[in-house]
Formats: sequence, structure tokens, C-alpha cells
Amino acid sequence: MTLFPVYPLFDINIVKGKGCHVWDDKGQEYLDLYGGHAVISIGHCHPHYVDMLTKQLNTLGFYSNSVINTLQSQLAERLGQVCGYPDYQLFLINSGAEANENALKLASFHTGRKRVLAAGKAFHGRTSLAVEATDNPKIVAPVNSNGHVTFLPLNDLAAFEAELDKGDVAAVIVECIQGVGGIRMATAEFMQGLRKACDKTGTVLICDEIQCGYGRSGKFFAHQHLGVKPDIITCAKGIGNGFPMGAVIISPKFEAVYGMLGTTFGGNHLACTAALAVLDVIEHEQLVDNAAKVGAYLMEELKKLQQTDAHIVDVRGEGLMIGIEYDQPIKALRNALVHDEHVFTGAASTNILRLLPPLTLSLDEAKLAVERIKRVSKVLG
Repeated sequence: MTLFPVYPLFDINIVKGKGCHVWDDKGQEYLDLYGGHAVISIGHCHPHYVDMLTKQLNTLGFYSNSVINTLQSQLAERLGQVCGYPDYQLFLINSGAEANENALKLASFHTGRKRVLAAGKAFHGRTSLAVEATDNPKIVAPVNSNGHVTFLPLNDLAAFEAELDKGDVAAVIVECIQGVGGIRMATAEFMQGLRKACDKTGTVLICDEIQCGYGRSGKFFAHQHLGVKPDIITCAKGIGNGFPMGAVIISPKFEAVYGMLGTTFGGNHLACTAALAVLDVIEHEQLVDNAAKVGAYLMEELKKLQQTDAHIVDVRGEGLMIGIEYDQPIKALRNALVHDEHVFTGAASTNILRLLPPLTLSLDEAKLAVERIKRVSKVLG
């Protein structure tokens, strides 16, 4: 048997990680400015995380959701306090796509409606309804193309209001900072207007915080920059620092019914332990504040670079979620960063360099990142 080759791969075998650095099987060290798609929140192999998971694995790795798991209630209480939603409810699953899938299902149960509004360039996952709400026809299979979702331009409040006024929309789902869409940000005016329009029409407002949440923006959730309170918040990626986990954070106005949602692996003992370890480190090391401080430094330095590099069209983002848009494709630049400067980054579309480092990134590491990005600009001519 061979692997099903759906990923274009760098010819690099990463075998070790520590903090914001990883090493390949030849011993080469790399600065990790991507954190495995924003998954590594507290740094690779944080000792507290490793210790907690090891102890849990030596005690009990898994049992089903047919019995009490006190780690789930501990996580719900801790997360509610840390994120600012102590009165909300928590449903645990395994991934971001599952989080959005269950959020949209819950909204449909609640409203009795079928239609969803999403923003242009949105990415919400690769499962049934989540992928239908993703604005990329290349990854939407015919079986998923069911006409439930209407895409509208991000920040076009009038367009959203016009669709909401039709009265048949179950949910609006928005990334307040679009990741795959190019680090494009919702405005406070748009989100506050959208909140009012959803209230007026009895529509559920979902904030997809899978990539932009969990401290990455310099607040615990990106929507907290914008003065809104969603009905449902979806999380994944940084919640478990690499252990597969997702979460749906649900307003008290939703009433749970036995069997309405379900999962085999979601909220298992190891996953909850990973999430509790992550919260420990986020609080103890003040990583949300660090993301704000180091992110502000990176933005300032990259904007200075923009003044001297004619190829940089824009630098945008919040905290440690930053996009650098160039006037041409960046494939050669990313290759030079990896192979010559030994820096991992991401991309959004063909022209946007995407930075999503661990929230532990230090100012010295940020300075090193800027120096290395500056050095490879010559590959663009």
C-alpha cells in the first residue's frame, strides 16, 4: 500500500521540535513561523504538556462518552473563565471541520432553517456542510454542493442584511480574520451590524475561531477585538497543541437534547489533558499578551520592510497571525526561506506569505524572522 498523494510536500523529514524550532533527519534546524498550520500554540514539546500527557497515558488513554469524564467538566470550567464565556456550554470533538459541522447543525436544529450565509474566500473545513460553506469550488465535491450556502463579500453589511431579511437563514458563519482567505479582517462596524441583523431575524451568528482564535490575535478570540458576542464559537488547532481536538462553545440559549450531537473520540481523556495543559501554559506564560506584543513588533518591522521592498503590496494581521502580500507569486520566496534560510512559513493564495508561529515566539526570534525574510526578497527580482 502507498499513501494517497493529496499534499504537495517539501522534501524534508521533520523529526524533532522544541519551542519555535524544528529539526530534520539530517540535523538541520529550522525556525518555525507556521506552527503546523497554527496548531502549535505553546511551542513544540513544552515540558509541562509532555509531562501531563505522559502521566495521563500511564493512567487511562481513552474511554467512551457513555460514562463520566471529569476532565471534560474541568476543561469546560477552565476554558469558560480564560476565554471570557463562563456561562456558555462546551461540546468537544476532534477537528475544526467537525466543530463547524456541529455548529451549523445546531443552528439548523435551533432555527428549523436550512440556509447559511458565509463570506467570500471563507475556509471552514472539508466535511459535508463545512466544505459547502468553504469558498473554493475545487474542494467541494458534487455530493457536497447542495445549495445551502450563499457567499457574500466580507464586510458588505448591506448584502448580508438583504439576505437575512428573507427570513430563511439558519446561520451566518464568519472568520473574523480569514486564514486561508489571505489574512483578511472583518471590521467592527460590519460585525456589530451583523450581530444586530442576526438578532432581528432570529439567525444564529457563528464565529469560526479555529485558526484566528485561542490567543493568536492578541486576544483570546479574534471577535473580541470587534465588540461582538456570537451565539456559537468554534475552536480547534491551538486547543491541543497538536493533539487532535475541536470544540463548540455554545450560548445558554441553546438547549441540549440527548442524541442531537455525538462523537466517539471527542473529549477523550488524552485530548482533555492536552487542552488543560495548553491552558496552564497560556495562563502561566501570559501567551495571549506575548502574541499581542511580539505580533505588534513583527507588524511594525514588516511594514518598514514594505517601504523598501517594492514587491510587498500589503502587510496585515493581528497578533501572531500575519499576512505579507506580494505583487507576484511567492513560491520561489517560500522555497528560499525553507532551503536557504531554514524558516517554515505558510501561504494563502499564490501571492500571500502567511505567518502563524507558536504563541511562545520571542522578540529575538521575531527579529531573526524579519532578517531572514528580508534576505530572501532578492529572489523576486
